[in-house]
Parts: sequence; structure tokens; C-alpha cells
Amino acid sequence: MLAPERVANAPAPPVPDEPRHATTWAEARQLAYDCARPLPPLNVPLADAIGGTLTADVLASWPLPHYASSAMDGWAINGSGPWKMTTAGLPLSPGEANVIATGGLIPAGAVAVLRKESGLVSRGTGDLPQLTLTPDAKPGETLPGRHIRPAGEEASAGDVLIPAGTVLNPAHIALAAVAGHDELQVQRKPVVAVVLTGSEVVTSGEPEPGQVRDAFGPQLDAVISYLGGESGGQRRIGDSYDEWLGALMRANHGHRPDVTITTGGTGKSGTDHFRDAVAALGGRLLVDGIAMRPGHPAVLAELPDGRFIIGLPGNPLAAMMALTTLGEPLLAALGARPLRRSSLMTSGADIDPAPGRTRLIPCTFVHELAFPAAHTGPGMMRGLAGAHGYMAVPPEGAAAGAPVPVLPLPWTAYSPLPAGRAAIGA
Repeated sequence: MLAPERVANAPAPPVPDEPRHATTWAEARQLAYDCARPLPPLNVPLADAIGGTLTADVLASWPLPHYASSAMDGWAINGSGPWKMTTAGLPLSPGEANVIATGGLIPAGAVAVLRKESGLVSRGTGDLPQLTLTPDAKPGETLPGRHIRPAGEEASAGDVLIPAGTVLNPAHIALAAVAGHDELQVQRKPVVAVVLTGSEVVTSGEPEPGQVRDAFGPQLDAVISYLGGESGGQRRIGDSYDEWLGALMRANHGHRPDVTITTGGTGKSGTDHFRDAVAALGGRLLVDGIAMRPGHPAVLAELPDGRFIIGLPGNPLAAMMALTTLGEPLLAALGARPLRRSSLMTSGADIDPAPGRTRLIPCTFVHELAFPAAHTGPGMMRGLAGAHGYMAVPPEGAAAGAPVPVLPLPWTAYSPLPAGRAAIGA
């Protein structure tokens, strides 16, 4: 087992200048979840339903299979033989047989299917060929029902084939098609538009001093998808109030987003316009700053038409922690999914107290211990890039060997919940 260690490069940041009633990290997550109601479901073609969450049971429209069919290549037979051969598909009288392929419709009068390995066709005494059993045919080859797949063998009409709440995979879609469905009712995913701000941001090449590379544009749409949303497009604007107002008023690429995510502009300086633009649109602030580091300037607002706006700080790691704090619960609520709770893991290091705020620290999991990552300043992405999840360290800090709340990152399948550890509150 690795020895506990102190995080040398992650000292507790200075106490922020925040009001005492600032929303806590746990309160912010719960409020972001409670403020929204699930979006209405919609009917979509089968091919578009993969990955969606089913909102109504899928029933069998008819028996599956809907006709009795052959399980073998061979002959449909009536009686114990020998049999006179007749034209395929015609009704059979006792002592008659006709050729049938696997999956073929059992003709009227047929009582069994004789597989081709067990039969031999020869010239009969009349004009029609005659079918007989081979000398090595196994006993029971002509018993009633042999090698016949009866109608309704898989399901009866009206049976529930796929229950509501199922996340649909390709096999579900195939089953729904066989059961007679052309569309399925699924939970609508929230459409999320992104407004990227900052005249100092460049999208390619080496930035000049005073410029920064865009850390949000190339990845936010993917993160939105991981969180259960659907991309509503991106828009880039400068730093003026008019640009902010226009961007929040307009829908991106003709879509009316359910949620708009903005980057930067959430501070309270004269060049930060998030709050003024929301106020001009008649909106209200639901969360205005969170007692956490990094990401404390995060803002959640609601417009009169029911749209939500999430204001992320401009620093990349701070923005990602704010997005997991506010965006993940909000998109879960809109998508009719439960709020994912943190779970307890054992801290692999001492983490200093940070009075009055929760510290969100990317971490890695080794032998069921959570180790804080290095390079986790508000503007750094190196630590997050190699992390499995993030710690939500309470204001009193955490000692090595003590439990600490942990959540997985949206894009990692690694579960932070070791055997026997229960999930906790927020």
C-alpha cells in the first residue's frame, strides 16, 4: 500500500472575500437539481433512439414469432412416414411432406419438421417422389412439434419486452423492430448552447503574450454529451455588453437551447457582463457564487421563458469544477435522471483546511485510496487530464487515512465506490 503523503504543490488558497451566506458546494448541487423539471418525452425513429432513455414500456404488438416456423432445413411432414412429396407450402394431408427451409412458414396440416440429415428422397411407386427416414435417423425425429418454432414462443401479444427507464442499446432497437414498432418514446435530452467569450482567446497556433489558447471550444460539446445533454452549437463573442446581451437573446443555429453555458465574465469587475445581461432579459440568479475552490464565481440563472444559463469562470479547471457542480445536476434533472451522489474513499494524503469553502481537487485512485493530483491550479488542466475523479474536501480538510467525498469525472468509467462503501449526500 502506498504511504500517505502531503500534497506539496496544493497549499490551501487564501480565504476568499465572500459573504458568509455564500452557497455551499453541496447546496449549489442540490439547488441546481431541484430548480428544474424533466423535459417532456418525444417519439423518435428507432435508429435515433439508441442511447436514449425509454419513457414508456415497449409491448409486443403481436406474438413473437408471429407464425410457426421451421427450426431446420428439411421437410414439413404429416404422419409417421413414408411420405409422398408435394409442392412446397401447400397444406399437408396425412402421409404427405414438402420441402421447407429454416424460418419457413409451417404449412397447414404439418405436425413436425424432419431435418434434411434424417430424410432421404427417392422415386416412389407413383408419379411423386417419396420421403423416408434414413437408417441412422434418431428416435423421435417425427414426434409432433419436432423442430417447429411455435408462434408466440418468445413473447405473447401485449407482453412487456423493454421496461420504461431502460437506456436503449442496439439490441433493444432490434427487439422493438421485431415487435412491430417504428418509433419509441424516449426522454428528451436538454439542448445546451455554448457562448465562448474573451477577445484574448485564440483558437490555433502559439498565443502571443496576453493571449490564451481556447481550452473550452474543442471539448465542451463532448462534456455536455457525457453529462446527458445535446449540443446546441457554439458562438464566439468578444467582451462587450452588447455582444453578451445579443448572444443570450439569440438561439444558436436556429435551436432554442434549454441551457446556455457561458465561459468567463462571471466576476464582478466592470468588464464582466453576465449578471447585467441576465437582468436585462428579466432573468433571476439562482446561484451567485459558491463557497468552493476553484470555481467560486460560478453563476446559475433562469430566464422568464424557462431557459437556464450557467456562467462558468474563465480559468479552465475552475470552469470544469463549476460545470460538474452546476451543470451535471441541472442536466440530470432536465433529463429525468437521479442526482449522482458522492461516495466515500480513503484519502491518501493530508489535505489542509480551507475555512468556509469546499476544495475540489482532481484525484487518482490507487488501491482504493484517493490521491490528490499535482498541477491543479485554477488555470491548469494537467492534473485533471490524468485524474479519475475529484475530491470534495470539506472546509476542515482531510487527514490521510480518513474518508473523503469523491465523485468520478464525467468522461471516466472508473467507479470511485469501492466494495462496501456507501454513497453520501451531495
